Amino acid sequence: MVSAVDTESSSSSSDVVVSAQHLVKVFRDFWRRPKVRAVNDVSFDIRRGEVFGLLGPNGSGKSTTIKMMLGLLHATKGQLRIMGRSPHDVHTKARVGYLPEESYLYPYLTSAETLHFFGRLFDLGKAERERRIDQLLEMIGMQHARHRVVGEFSKGMARRIGLAQALINDPDLIVLDEPTSGLDPLGCRQVKNLIQTLARRGKTILLSSHLLADVEDVCDRIAILYNGRIRAMGPIHELLEQRNRFRVTLPEELPAEQLQSILADLRARLADEPEVDHPRVDLEQFFLRIIEQARSESQAPSGTTPARDIAAYLSQDAGTPPSVLEQLAANQPQEESSRPPAPPEPEPATPDPAVPQPRDVNERLKHLTSPPPEE
Repeated sequence: MVSAVDTESSSSSSDVVVSAQHLVKVFRDFWRRPKVRAVNDVSFDIRRGEVFGLLGPNGSGKSTTIKMMLGLLHATKGQLRIMGRSPHDVHTKARVGYLPEESYLYPYLTSAETLHFFGRLFDLGKAERERRIDQLLEMIGMQHARHRVVGEFSKGMARRIGLAQALINDPDLIVLDEPTSGLDPLGCRQVKNLIQTLARRGKTILLSSHLLADVEDVCDRIAILYNGRIRAMGPIHELLEQRNRFRVTLPEELPAEQLQSILADLRARLADEPEVDHPRVDLEQFFLRIIEQARSESQAPSGTTPARDIAAYLSQDAGTPPSVLEQLAANQPQEESSRPPAPPEPEPATPDPAVPQPRDVNERLKHLTSPPPEE
């Protein structure tokens, strides 16, 4: 049995965004008898600007914990506070963004209409919605598909729209459940870059994923659940470090005779054969390099376009000086990151056809739900 103790240092309460203390969730049957103890005495804190990974096999309690954080379930015992408030508080929900494991989107709405719909749920004005939607669609590389209906999209393209809707309200806490599911390797890398940039700008991110390589790339701390209990928790570099093994990096282009002399000396001192191999890049890095080379030779992309800089409105309240923000466009070309955001367009006097009007939506629903005419 592998376990680890979380040795995190204490922080001020103002930095703690999520505080879970001795959470218990028991599901009961029809006669109110205890049936399943899905979460059993779980305690953890997530601080501002941190990427926290919640891991575990199916049925370990991850989804139940997330639903309690979102206010969809009530805890049987224990205390759960989100930004100092109850997760069931309306003001708390307005500051949380959520990307579920499956993107539940209306298939008959376009990309722009979908984001307008979610923006109106958060009571955003029309001009502000337009500004944010333009930035989000450019950020996820879907500006060219703003007028295509979501039902035509592949799973990866729908996933990008789902990520955009999770950020439309400029949330302080972002809960991502399998965010890279259905994405190609290029999209996975873009999402991971986005997660890291959001964390640098003061956003708090809870990431739940079965793709452990993605978690290892972006998370600061992780908690591993099994049978409703936390079995290991702590900074990811401390949990994964093997302190009883060492790696030595030699200078490049080392002459063969010097290498043989070093190996002979090691054999004599260790009375064993040292392991020697060549370092290599991981498959993701190799894939991205090949795609970048192919992209420079092609004229027009057939799928999604490269993701642009992070939406400017997502960093307004992060408290980071502008001079630092300009340096935080991770893994993006300098000419793109230095481009200022486009000013908001003035509100048109006539209704914009890209914005779903209540009458139009009602007509669509009526058409889709009405029975076919009798012959």
